[in-house]
Amino acid sequence: MSAAAPPAAITDPAAREKAVAEELFARFREGAAPFDTAILQPAETLIDLYGEDMRARAYVTRDPLRGELMLRPDFTVPLLEAHLAAGGGAGRYAYVGKVFRMQEAGSGRPSEYLQVGLEHLGGEDPLAEEIALFLEVHEALAGLPVRIETGDVGLLVAAVEALGTSRARKDALLRHLWRPGRFRELVERFGGRRAPHPAQAALLARLAQEGVEGVMAGIGELHGLRERDEIAERLRALLEEARTPPLPAARLDAVERLLALDCPLGEALPALEEIAAELPGMEEAVSRFAERVVALARAGIEPQEVRFAGSFGRTSLEYYDGFVFGFVARDRPDLPPLATGGRYDALAARLGGARLPAVGAVVRPGPVARLREGE
Repeated sequence: MSAAAPPAAITDPAAREKAVAEELFARFREGAAPFDTAILQPAETLIDLYGEDMRARAYVTRDPLRGELMLRPDFTVPLLEAHLAAGGGAGRYAYVGKVFRMQEAGSGRPSEYLQVGLEHLGGEDPLAEEIALFLEVHEALAGLPVRIETGDVGLLVAAVEALGTSRARKDALLRHLWRPGRFRELVERFGGRRAPHPAQAALLARLAQEGVEGVMAGIGELHGLRERDEIAERLRALLEEARTPPLPAARLDAVERLLALDCPLGEALPALEEIAAELPGMEEAVSRFAERVVALARAGIEPQEVRFAGSFGRTSLEYYDGFVFGFVARDRPDLPPLATGGRYDALAARLGGARLPAVGAVVRPGPVARLREGE
């Protein structure tokens, strides 16, 4: 009786993903402290930071003792919280583990996947730190057919701040910077290009005629969650908004040109300088952009081979506030980005600490493994 043939080798995508994750983690750990955190995270902080949009993509549950929890959607926030609790300052970290995000039906993308990341916190030279981190990711993906995309959320923030309008309008625009549809709706409304909803128009007419006190006097017993003082404050804000002059058309056009800008990184500066000429106050952000382009070129990154888009990063996590980048597979739109990252200096302050220079990135070992195998 002849011996049975050995079984065919099994190529397990999960095993390949894990092997690539371990390789990347070992690379990023050089000069960095390892970090780990629980899979179940308190939901309140994450939702406060990311907005209710995160709830729609997160797996949320409730514990009778710990309250609302979610499966870990990200490592950065718990890492920064731990860093601040330990005293803050400078630090470099690397991590590996699963994150969980709901995906749209039919997308084919996994809702549970490994993520390898690195974070540079509190360095004395922010530009040097972000270039160093970018190069670490670039070198980790060397040899793969990738396209590099970049943006700068700091330019968008500076453009909003330079609009020359009320603080309330600026805050509203900044709050919805990561929601392109809502942002455009606000821009059009603040510029007088979009009429208010009929119900809102009717309310504004009443406010103009009766004042806040008159409208409040006509409100009967309250059955909702808002108190009378809250409602009155909201009415005063609506009235103040209605009295604020429309945004100048030239400045709105400059913002729209910034969002529409899409070109090689090396060609973006002249266009940004033209936009800044119409939005006084953007000069510092444009200067930082120019310094970054020079620094990347000195590090061996050819600016003409990197893409810059004014709107890049607007659908990323909301804590980014500066340089943002992504590495995507060329000719493979079916794959998610291989790596993404950026600057998030303001996040520490939002978590209750002092503002802290911070830049981080994540690499997805699953798509990296597939590209390496030629799948």
